[in-house]
Amino acid sequence: MLQDEQSVRTTVVEVAVVKAREVVDVVTDHVVFTVAPDQMLGTPDGWTHARDSTGTVVGWTHARKLSRRRLRVQPGYDLGYTIGATCSDGTVGANCVSLVVNDEGFAARFAKSLTAATGLPGRPEPVSRPSGYLRRAIPGFRVRVVSSALADLIRQYVGGDAHHMRQRFPRVVLRDRETFEGFLDGYTDGDGYRSSHWSARLLVSANVPFLAELAQVVGARFTPNKQGAAARLAVADTWPSRRTFPAEHHPLELREAAWAEVREVRSRTSGDKPFTLYSFRLDPCPSFLINGHLARQPW
Repeated sequence: MLQDEQSVRTTVVEVAVVKAREVVDVVTDHVVFTVAPDQMLGTPDGWTHARDSTGTVVGWTHARKLSRRRLRVQPGYDLGYTIGATCSDGTVGANCVSLVVNDEGFAARFAKSLTAATGLPGRPEPVSRPSGYLRRAIPGFRVRVVSSALADLIRQYVGGDAHHMRQRFPRVVLRDRETFEGFLDGYTDGDGYRSSHWSARLLVSANVPFLAELAQVVGARFTPNKQGAAARLAVADTWPSRRTFPAEHHPLELREAAWAEVREVRSRTSGDKPFTLYSFRLDPCPSFLINGHLARQPW
């Protein structure tokens, strides 16, 4: 079932078999499923019969992802570092997160932080990576963790699209100062450096909205590069004294619940052979999922 945007387990305590002459095919954004006309489906306005659900939306989650391992995300410095390093130098695939860099120390810090924050094992491994400047392969180090849950979580943190040019500033790192400091360190290790002239770090990105939002958090002035090249944001070590840090609470856990539109409900009647339907009694929660769509047992 779905509860507080998470999928949770419930127990089937009884199954009843029913013969019926009429069923409905519910056509949603994702699949077509067949139920009894009076099957209750979960909508934003409460429970409604399947036969009356055309044009509404029902609770939904990706059914094929229900069996994957759930992450227990730990807030703090390591989570911030993991997010910062991923935003600067990481790659988020369909079911994996990876970091390929030249610095073994950076790779080791990323692996350590990722494991501490998510519980997923990560370790640096030597790889060879092409260099466009040198026009030859150069040695590097990679940390690659296969986890669709982690990949989906990073996308959630950065607004849905983890491409470096389209990602949004992950406001989840504003949970507390410790998490945000980890984010700054992780991003600096990837696309940043310490200034040689004053006590500050400079963060580099061609994603102007990303840096502009970050500048507001640290109370820094930010001027995009008018020539279209990557911009730099200077974050002074004294930024906390400006008291611009806006502590915010955002969910750490992956949101699994969404909505699916019911586009059509088609009624079907049987011929000589009736349909076989199954009714469930559940405990402790009365709701369950049909192909990922939220339904409940009879009242």
